[in-house]
Amino acid sequence: MSKASKPPRRLLDACLPALFIALLCWSASAQTKPAGSEVKLVPDEAGRRVDVLVDGKPFTSYIWPESIKKPVLFPLRTASGTVVTRGYPLEPRPGERVDHPHHVGLWFNYGDVNGLDFWNNSEAIKPEEKDKYGTIRHSRIKRTKSGRNQAELEVEMVWLGPDGKPLLNEDTTFVFHAGENERVIDRITRLTALDRRVVFNDNKEGVLGIRVARQLEQPADKAEVFTDASGKATAIAKLDNTVVTGIYRSSEGKTGDAVWGTRGKWTALSGQIGNEPITLAVLDHPDNPGYPTYWHARGYGLFAANPLGQKVFSEGKQKLNFTLEAHQSVTFRYRVLILSGAKSAQDIKTQFETFAAGNK
Repeated sequence: MSKASKPPRRLLDACLPALFIALLCWSASAQTKPAGSEVKLVPDEAGRRVDVLVDGKPFTSYIWPESIKKPVLFPLRTASGTVVTRGYPLEPRPGERVDHPHHVGLWFNYGDVNGLDFWNNSEAIKPEEKDKYGTIRHSRIKRTKSGRNQAELEVEMVWLGPDGKPLLNEDTTFVFHAGENERVIDRITRLTALDRRVVFNDNKEGVLGIRVARQLEQPADKAEVFTDASGKATAIAKLDNTVVTGIYRSSEGKTGDAVWGTRGKWTALSGQIGNEPITLAVLDHPDNPGYPTYWHARGYGLFAANPLGQKVFSEGKQKLNFTLEAHQSVTFRYRVLILSGAKSAQDIKTQFETFAAGNK
């Protein structure tokens, strides 16, 4: 640099302190910036939903549209954004099954509550049969808390008979966790009987359910017919298995269709969507009624934990008929893992032990 091009000394002296302060501020900011992801809740009561975003990208939504008979989480996504739940009936996708219109996203209900079927209720029910079914109605959002790596949503619902009279109040807290290559949902649900006894008669339809994407179903080599507790039959067609990759595995070493109707602390469903290996797991909790739960896990894509259907699953050897007296409460706790990548049984066992111990 020539003499003429050098900046004046007085200018350098004036700028250096400001530059030094700016560098200090940048360094402090870099060191104190929180690690992890921002998990944000965006309520939209007019739209009947609360969206859950991770670093601005959709994870899931708590929704209560008038077209379905209970609030649900829909859809569920992996950390990379891959949808792991079936689209039908809300957002149908080509090639997926269109049976069981009451299987929507992730939900919680039961097939026989004082003789009423909450599980199978949908818009497909004929008007003359609606007096057999119950509905769960969203009442209000009680609390939202967004934060670093997790967010919390507390909501209130009411379980109604066909006459509009309430049987149960429900208070549910969802905790949404975001980590590297994983998404986690805790659902803590407290049910309180109102002014009368409420009996959850042993029934195979319950309680925490997920309907998974076509790719996560187990390959089926034949058409099947499944019958619900009321005797209603549903045909499950044999479809093209080209993209179907799912396989169930339980904590007790059961695999595939052998998981159905057996007890376990957890069950995992592994498969692949596109190029992404995915493991979807449901963890029971030792404090839950009927622990360890029975698994109502079907190859066609229904993945459910049911601790209350003991007579059905044990072929009459056990019986529960879980009962709440008037004003009595019970709490159910479940954790749902949505993991990118193939996971071993030990990986899921470690996650279960953490959850059972009351930790993240």
